[in-house]
Amino acid sequence: MVRITSPGPIFYWSDRVGRGNSIFKMPKFRSMRVGTPALATHLLTDPDSHLTPVGSFLRKSSLDELPQLWSIIKGDMSFVGPRPALYNQHDLIELRTQSGVHVLVPGLTGWAQVNGRDELPIPQKVAFDTEYLRRKSIVFDIRILFLTLLRVIMRNDVAH
Repeated sequence: MVRITSPGPIFYWSDRVGRGNSIFKMPKFRSMRVGTPALATHLLTDPDSHLTPVGSFLRKSSLDELPQLWSIIKGDMSFVGPRPALYNQHDLIELRTQSGVHVLVPGLTGWAQVNGRDELPIPQKVAFDTEYLRRKSIVFDIRILFLTLLRVIMRNDVAH
């Protein structure tokens, strides 16, 4: 549907910050038009004007995240951990580094995502990431995966 409804590639490869602040390419189904600035969605002046015809559905259903399974298979990501920052989110990267969160493998979902997702201010997001670092366990990861499933089904806290 991405290819049929808008010109450009099916996948968008985003430069993201991984473990140890290394940069890796993270795939997503393209939900924005070609030429959209590489910024966090909340920093765009009018995010809706950049969405493709199926982009809103892909984002609200979180289906745009599905290709990140490739990053998990490659070892760049895990199922649970802090969401990988964009390469240009210097404030987020700096706070995570100061808090020691940069040692974690980024995740498809995380503690911050089930506690507010995109609506969280960066310091609060890092506080949740730091709490995850302290509490990290298989049981906690399972809880986060379960809560993520609930949020996706109920479409809570999903941006655009």
